[in-house]
Amino acid sequence: MDRIEVPPSEGRPVRVPAGGRIRVTTPRGAQAADFFAFNADNVGEWLSPMHSWVKTRHLKPRQGDVFLSRFRRPLLDFVQDRADGVHDMLLAACDQFRYEQFGFEGHHPSCSENLLISMRRLGHEIPVVPQPINFFTNTAVDDEGTISSPPNPVPPGAYIELEAHIDLICVVSSCPFDLKLEDWPINAAAGPSELLIEIR
Repeated sequence: MDRIEVPPSEGRPVRVPAGGRIRVTTPRGAQAADFFAFNADNVGEWLSPMHSWVKTRHLKPRQGDVFLSRFRRPLLDFVQDRADGVHDMLLAACDQFRYEQFGFEGHHPSCSENLLISMRRLGHEIPVVPQPINFFTNTAVDDEGTISSPPNPVPPGAYIELEAHIDLICVVSSCPFDLKLEDWPINAAAGPSELLIEIR
């Protein structure tokens, strides 16, 4: 079993073989994990939440769901959820422009940047930042379609586990979001913390 720590606000790439499992844990709890996956033989094929929810009819990932690629091929099975379903598939990966829109000045780490750097480490230059699955991310949609992000209730040690259908490159980003917005906390009040990846 391979174990990789993702430092706070950073990302890490891992290879997951067909039939292998990847577990992502939030050791301190309440740390959003932006999750991306690519066909290891063709990084132009990536995990797509939008294509997946048409198949599953679930806007939030649930244990037992199958996650599809943008070509509607199965990439991953969601085999274990120990975070009580607190996940999101609606929010785009944070990027420099989002932080600037919220009034931040200067460079800020982001999940988009973490993905691009992680893929470059493996020799891949990707032209698009796909929509991630945001594990351990608490979002809600009301009857009028308004999105909110209540305080994150995910406890320390919560984890998810996925099983690969094909050889994959997966990237996990410890979301760097740390702006003090009253209605949009995303992570714990203390700010970003580490994640743990295990490959089985």
